[in-house]
Amino acid sequence: MKKTIFLLLLTLSFAAKAQTKSELQKHYEEFYQEMRLQGDVNGVINALTHLNVLSPSKERKDTLAYVYANNSQHLQALNTIGIEKDPNDSDMAVQVKAISLKALNQPKRALEQFEELFKRNENPYLAYELADLKIQTGDNAGAAVNIEYGIVNAKDDMKYAFYERQQPYEVSLKAAFLHLKALTVYNKDKNNIDAAIALIDEALQLDPNFNLASLSKQALEARKNPPAAEEKKE
Repeated sequence: MKKTIFLLLLTLSFAAKAQTKSELQKHYEEFYQEMRLQGDVNGVINALTHLNVLSPSKERKDTLAYVYANNSQHLQALNTIGIEKDPNDSDMAVQVKAISLKALNQPKRALEQFEELFKRNENPYLAYELADLKIQTGDNAGAAVNIEYGIVNAKDDMKYAFYERQQPYEVSLKAAFLHLKALTVYNKDKNNIDAAIALIDEALQLDPNFNLASLSKQALEARKNPPAAEEKKE
C-alpha cells in the first residue's frame, strides 16, 4: 500500500513538473514574440536564453547568437555557438561566426567561415570580405583572385560601408575592390607605387568621397616623395 502511494505521489510530482515546464515554455514563447514586436533586444535575448534552457534547440541557439552579433555582442555570440568550422552549420551560424570573429580581430578564423559562406553563395560582397582578410593575413595571390571576381561581378548599384571616420559612409563596391587591388599591387612590389596610385585614382573617379582611398593615396605619395631632411643647424 505504501509503495502504491509513493508511486502515485512520484507520478503526480513528475506531472506537476512537466506542466510547470510547459507553462514556462509557453510564457517565454509569448514573451519572445512581444519583445520582438517592441524591438527590445535585451528582452529577446532573455526570452531565447530561457527557451534554450527549457527546450534546447540548435535553431534557437543560432537565432540567439545572431541577435547577440547584430547587437555587437560578438563574444557572447561566439560563446553561444562556438568558433569551430562545421560544414553542418546553418547559414546563419556560419555568418555569425564570420562577422564576430572578424569584429574580434581574428582574421584567420574569420577567413575560414567566410570561405564556407562563399562556397554556399558566391557573391561580390563575400568576395570583398575574403580579399580584405587575405590581404590582412598575407595571402596577396589569393586576394587577387577574389578581387578580380569582385570587379567583374559587382553591379553599379552595389555599395560597401566604411567606418574609419566618425560618420560611416558608403562607396561603390567596385571602387572598394579597386582600392584593395591597389594594396595587393603595392604589397607585391613596394617599388610599384605608380601602378598602385593609378588604381586608387580609378577608385576615386568612381567615388570622389572615398576617404580611405584618399588616405591610402596620400600614404603612397609620401613614400614615393619623402620630405627632404631638414638641414642640420650649425
